[in-house]
Amino acid sequence: MKRKTTAIVLFSAGQDSTTCLVWAMKAFNKVIALSFDYKQRHSIELKQGKIICDKLNIERIVIDVSFINDITNNALTRNDIKIEAKKGQLPSTFVVGRNLFFLSIAAAIAYERNIKDIIIGVNQVDYSGYFDCRECFIKSLNQTLNLAMDRKFQIHTPLIHLTKAQIVLLMKKLDRIELLKYTHTCYEGKRSPCLQCPACLLRLKGFRDAGIEDPLTSGEE
Repeated sequence: MKRKTTAIVLFSAGQDSTTCLVWAMKAFNKVIALSFDYKQRHSIELKQGKIICDKLNIERIVIDVSFINDITNNALTRNDIKIEAKKGQLPSTFVVGRNLFFLSIAAAIAYERNIKDIIIGVNQVDYSGYFDCRECFIKSLNQTLNLAMDRKFQIHTPLIHLTKAQIVLLMKKLDRIELLKYTHTCYEGKRSPCLQCPACLLRLKGFRDAGIEDPLTSGEE
C-alpha cells in the first residue's frame, strides 16, 4: 500500500536514481524528482531526466549548483582531467561534497513543502569508492539535517546493499526495465555508452551478471 505522503527523489537520470524514482512511485502517493546542474561533464543527463519525468508525468525541479564546479577539481567538473579509476586510489570522478550539498538542498526544499521523505540511490556494494555513498554517511547526515531544521526527515536508500545486478533485477521486478533505455550513465557524456569509463563498465557488469540485455545498448531510442 502506498504511503499517502510525498517523497523527494534525488534524480540524476542514471540507472540507480531512475530505479529509485520508480520504486518511490510505488511506495508514495506523490513523487518529486530533484535534479542538479553543476555544469557537469555529462550534462546530457539533465536532458534525459526531463524525458524520463515527462514519460512518468511527475514534477521535476532542477537546481543550479554551479558553485560545485567552481570549488572542486575532478574529472566531472574539469574536461582536462582524465576519467580514470586506478586500483587502490580514489577515482578521478569523485566530486567533493556532492551528496552533502544535494541532500542538504533536498532537505531545505522538503522543509518548505512539509515533506519528510527523501530518497537517494547511493550504493556501497558495486560502487566507485565515493565516501558520500556509504551508509554511515547517510545516517550521520540524516541526523544532522533533523537537528539543523528541527524535522524528522527520513532518508531512504533502497539500493544501499544491492549489487548492480540486483539493481537491474529490482527494476525488472518493478516492471519498468524498458525505462532504462532513456537513462544516462556514461561519464564522457555520450548517449551511446563509451563502455570504457568506470560508470559504463559498472553498468555493463550489472546487466551481464543479471543476464539481462541493457535497453540502452540493445537498439535505438
